[in-house]
Amino acid sequence: MAVATAPPGERARTRVRVPASGVGLGIATLYLSTIVFIPLGAIILKSQDAGWSTFWSAVTAPQAWAALQLTIGISLVVTLVNIVMGTLIAWVLVRDEFPGKRVVDTLIDLPFALPTIVAGLVLLALYGAKSPVGIDIAYTRLAVAVALAFVTLPFVVRTVQPVLLELDREMEEAAASLGASRLTTFRRVILPNLYPAIAAGAALSFARAISEFGSTVLISGNLPFKTQVASVQIFGQIESDNIVAAAAISTALLVVSLVVLVGIDVLQRWGVRRG
Repeated sequence: MAVATAPPGERARTRVRVPASGVGLGIATLYLSTIVFIPLGAIILKSQDAGWSTFWSAVTAPQAWAALQLTIGISLVVTLVNIVMGTLIAWVLVRDEFPGKRVVDTLIDLPFALPTIVAGLVLLALYGAKSPVGIDIAYTRLAVAVALAFVTLPFVVRTVQPVLLELDREMEEAAASLGASRLTTFRRVILPNLYPAIAAGAALSFARAISEFGSTVLISGNLPFKTQVASVQIFGQIESDNIVAAAAISTALLVVSLVVLVGIDVLQRWGVRRG
């Protein structure tokens, strides 16, 4: 009696599902609940203390609404810039050789290690009124974008870089042997393999940008309706002892982040299926 067997490629793609350990699952759930779910739930509940009308009034108040628009808009722009420049930097670090490559590779992680308030001070000293390079962008929206780009760039670089390192060069050589140009090879062979990593880096970049406080608090000047970001607006509400309004604005940011992250996750899964 013949037994049908799947082709080797199909067997390699078969996933073995291992039942979750009860103890491990319980510890993971408890930890996530304590650190993530319960605090987020508390913020949402706090924002509803005075009812939906108060929540909506706090979010749509002119100053709060302007801060939310500025934060979301610049975060999206910075994320798009990071997708392009982060992928390019990862490509250079993996595929090119140049003097000082290891130093550059190490410096990429500097925004991770540097306290964000120190990053804001450095940016203010470099691009402020007494700029040693003659560039004064302090207290402008461009300064906010530069600060957010500084603290979020490593996310895309560090998610794309390992994928490039593991990418099979034989696929590129095969495409070149069939007459594909470098641009076509990158667009049809390399880029589809990078989609999931780029999407993951973009999600992390946006999440960090929309919540950033330290690097923007100095260089932005916190000018209402001009350069004040949502995190600074929330801090101001807390200082004014308006906790419900602060929780309402925080909840609005949470909802926006969730929508964007889910959207990016959908694109990431589409990229995986397409690849």
